[in-house]
Amino acid sequence: MGNCLTGDVAGGKQAIGGVQQRPTSTNNAGQNDAVDFFFRSRGQYPLFSQIELSLSASNLIDRDITSKSDPMAVMYLRKKDGKLEEIGRTEVILNSLNPNWIQKITVSFQFETVQTLVFHVFDVDTRYHNVPVKTLKLKEQDYLGEATCVLSEVMTKPNRSMTLNLHGNVGAGSLLRISRLVENSIVVPVCRTEVVDNNLNPIWKPLQMVIPVLQAIVEVGEVIQFYDSDRRFPAWGFGGRTADGHVSHAFNLNGASYGDEVVGVDGIMSAYSSALANVALAGPTLFSHVVDKAAHIASQSLSQNSPKYFVLLIITDGVLTDMTGTIDALVRASDLPLSVLIVGVGNTDFSQMEILDADKGRRLESSTGRVATRDIVQFVPMREVHSGQVSVVQALLEELPGQFLSYVRCRNINPVLKGQLIVDRFVEKVQYSFLDYISSGFELNFMVAVDFTASNGDPRTPSSLHYNDPSGRLNSYQKAIVEVGEVIQFYDSDRRFPAWGFGGRTADGHVSHAFNLNGASYGDEVVGVEGIMSAYSSALANVALAGPTLFSHVVDKAAHIASQSLSQNSPKYFVLLIITDGVLTDMAGTIDALVRASDLPLSVLIVGVGNTDFTQMEILDADKGRRLESSTGRVATRDIVQFVPMKDVHSGQVSVVQALLEELPGQFLSYVRCRNINPVGAPAI
Repeated sequence: MGNCLTGDVAGGKQAIGGVQQRPTSTNNAGQNDAVDFFFRSRGQYPLFSQIELSLSASNLIDRDITSKSDPMAVMYLRKKDGKLEEIGRTEVILNSLNPNWIQKITVSFQFETVQTLVFHVFDVDTRYHNVPVKTLKLKEQDYLGEATCVLSEVMTKPNRSMTLNLHGNVGAGSLLRISRLVENSIVVPVCRTEVVDNNLNPIWKPLQMVIPVLQAIVEVGEVIQFYDSDRRFPAWGFGGRTADGHVSHAFNLNGASYGDEVVGVDGIMSAYSSALANVALAGPTLFSHVVDKAAHIASQSLSQNSPKYFVLLIITDGVLTDMTGTIDALVRASDLPLSVLIVGVGNTDFSQMEILDADKGRRLESSTGRVATRDIVQFVPMREVHSGQVSVVQALLEELPGQFLSYVRCRNINPVLKGQLIVDRFVEKVQYSFLDYISSGFELNFMVAVDFTASNGDPRTPSSLHYNDPSGRLNSYQKAIVEVGEVIQFYDSDRRFPAWGFGGRTADGHVSHAFNLNGASYGDEVVGVEGIMSAYSSALANVALAGPTLFSHVVDKAAHIASQSLSQNSPKYFVLLIITDGVLTDMAGTIDALVRASDLPLSVLIVGVGNTDFTQMEILDADKGRRLESSTGRVATRDIVQFVPMKDVHSGQVSVVQALLEELPGQFLSYVRCRNINPVGAPAI
């Protein structure tokens, strides 16, 4: 099956005062299955998701004399060096101390990173009201206050919002409210109203949102491409002013003078992005040229008796200027092996498109009185797709088999007989994302186990892996605790973490392989990451390093806690961090413990410090696809281990936390999905 694609670059106009944002192409573990498949089929596994935040404020200070403040909010991301990187700005709301900004700000949520957001609120001076917000010099505006939070905190709020106190030059009780609206989208819709002066009850003109063109390309392309052996697709744009200064109604999307084909859906995406940067939007909106180009290709194929059928996808936001010419082109094409799929984006009146899609039984008639041989058009307005449960691809392609059959049957074309595969039954299931679970109140509970074997070296000497540097520099154990703990703690409501040591000689003179790090006889929990750090420092002063290195005891303790939680149906998943320098003495016992734990809501993260041979740890981390097998022959239900040697992390650009946590969402999902556990409050499937 051949495929063609064309995109309308004539329209897509923003609402008055709007700022157009370029599509953000990200490797998302998204809710959009087509986009998710697009990246994953190419071996690109996402580490982040696009999140859209909405901001509002209340009780702002009044900095204007004759009216109220005109507030604007700016969001920053605090980088590791403490510097602020601006992420986005809202619009200016005139004459308001309780603004509810319309402009949304998009940020990439990275589970494995602590992302500190800083919000500054300004009163924009009257003389700048007609200046685009992106060009405003913030030093020339009046500062109203600021607030700070961590993105993970917003993500874990079941109501998808949180309220912060504004600090600085603010009035009493000034608040900033952050709401999470959209996650995992390939393009973030952006719209803004015009400014209404001196009005506390404004009525704005209707808004027109920017609809994700990429979604239509990906969803339809990913289905159709499997029926095209070479996956080389002609791709055109229309209504754009190209580099030669002329408006073209069928220019090559790839920018080439000769050759309109691109390879695969990724080729279309790349060509589209390139065209956006190099072609100026113009007009008018004409379809006839691209329909004729597609018809010419189909006609050539037909003359060669090629067993091909062609599908032209047109994506547009505009009202047709050449309605008559388009109908004539479609009537001519109705004799050819061709279907035309049209996606309407935006809020334009698409009554013309509905005429082209002759669903009411009346075929198109050309200006010469010729009636179309058959209906070859299917039109879908994107706004109706968004408001319902049907996908773009389902709505567009539902008529395609019938159009294909109408063509081959009227020409008495027989199929080439091939083998058949019969599907007796299928089950449709909702696949919830990792964000769906943690946003609903599912918690990640952190536990830590620290290696106190003698191979670490005397903690009093600088060569020791446990050395407590007077300058405050963290050792490898402390770095792992801080980096992983600071991420996980935001997903644990009470932040009370069990913490153990193993391989150390405690005050009673015995070597213990699972002693409480806080030194208590009963109660192994500490409060927060600072509690772990304090207990670790205290243990170094009171526990003698000994050995051997055994993991099975701490894995069993963690599994016992996870088992108790499971018996109470608690929405919790447990994460055990083991930090070690040694070669395991109980490899068989550790594997047995991990195989038993693979049925439980538990993952085990292992950080290897020092220069020991960590071959055993790589065996425990069954990344090569072979699951662990116990001494009794039982195979692990799933992989629950992730191992990272600290020396590899130090030599590269990846952080400890990113290297350790990249598999955790997948391990979490493998557990809840195999047990058919839904997010908190989600209906049973």
